[in-house]
Amino acid sequence: MSVCIRVGSKYEKMKAVTLSVFQDDLDLLLDNPSSLTVTSSARGTVKDKANFKVDEDVSALRKAIEGLGTTEKTLIDVLTQRSSAQRQLIAKAYEKATGRTLIDDLKGDTRGDFEDVLVALVTPPALYDCQEVIKAMKGAGTTESTLTEIFASRSNKQIRELSEAYLAKTGRAMIHDLQSEVSGDYGKALLILAEGKRDETTSVDAAKAKADAKALYEAGEKKWGTDEGKFIDILCHRSVPQLRQTLIEYKNISKKTLQESIKSEMSGNLEKLLVAVVKCVQNVPAYLAERLFKSMKGAGTTECTLTRIFVSRSEIDLIDIKVEYKKLFGCSLYSQLESEVSGDYGKTLKCLCGQDE
Repeated sequence: MSVCIRVGSKYEKMKAVTLSVFQDDLDLLLDNPSSLTVTSSARGTVKDKANFKVDEDVSALRKAIEGLGTTEKTLIDVLTQRSSAQRQLIAKAYEKATGRTLIDDLKGDTRGDFEDVLVALVTPPALYDCQEVIKAMKGAGTTESTLTEIFASRSNKQIRELSEAYLAKTGRAMIHDLQSEVSGDYGKALLILAEGKRDETTSVDAAKAKADAKALYEAGEKKWGTDEGKFIDILCHRSVPQLRQTLIEYKNISKKTLQESIKSEMSGNLEKLLVAVVKCVQNVPAYLAERLFKSMKGAGTTECTLTRIFVSRSEIDLIDIKVEYKKLFGCSLYSQLESEVSGDYGKTLKCLCGQDE
C-alpha cells in the first residue's frame, strides 16, 4: 500500500509539489476541459445502474431498516451504486410504500458521519449544496472555507440551481442572506461568484487577456498597496478560457504566476478565495484533491469536507480528482481513505471512490 507523506518538512515539500502543479505547463490549459464549464457524468465514479429496478431497491432498503438491527451493508451497496437521479426515484417510491421519508428513516437508524453521508447521497445535488451553504452561515461565525470551496468550484448552472433550492427551502434569496454574513473585499468577491453569472464565452480575446494581465500587474506587484477591486473584477467575471489565457500573459509580464502574486499581495479570506478561483480556473479536480488531502492530514480528519467532495463530485469528476491526488501526493486516494477513515462511514467513501484500475 502506498502511503502519503504528511508530516514536518516532508509535508512542506508536498506543499511545494502542489503549488507547482498549479503553476507548470500553463500553455496546456488552453486545450483542457474545465469542470467549471463541463458537468457531464463522463468522469464520475458513480453512473446509472444498468437494469435498475426501483421496487427491488425499496424492498431491500425496507428490509435493511425495518428488520431487527440495521443492515448497513445493504444501505451502502444500494445508495453508493445508484446515480443521484435513481436515488430520487428510490426515495419517492420508498415514501409511497411506507408513508415515511427515506431520509427520516436513515436519520433514525444510523448515526454520526455514516448518517451524514447516507443522507447526503439521498439529497438532490442542488439541495445538498444549499444545505452546506446554510450550515456554513449558521451559528456564531461563518465557515468561509466551505463557502470558498463551493462558490469557487461550481459552474454557473450549479450555482443557479443552488440559489433556486435556497429560495425554495428558506423563502429568502441566497444573495440577501450572504450579504449579512460576509463583508469587505472577501464579501464583494464571494457575492459576485454567488450570482452565477461568470461570462461563458468560449472564444478568447488575446488582446483583452494581455490588457487584463497588465492591469492585474499594475494593480498589485507594480504599485505600493494593492487594488483588490481590480483582481476581484477580472477573476470573478471573466470566462474560464479567457482567464486561462490571462494567466499565461501574466506570467510573461511578471515572471511570477498570478497565484504567487495574490499570495504575496493579499492575506486572509480574500487571498484564499482568489487563490481558489485561480486554481479552479486551471484545474478543479487538482484543487479538490488538495482539499481532500488537507482534510485528512494532521491530527483528526475533517469528515464534513470529505463527505461534501465525495458526494458532490461522484458523478462529475471524481475519476480526475483521484488521478490528481496520486499525482500530487504520491499515493492513491483509496489507500489514503483506508488509513484515515474507518467503519461504515469509511466503507461508504471507499465505495464512492472505487479502487484504482
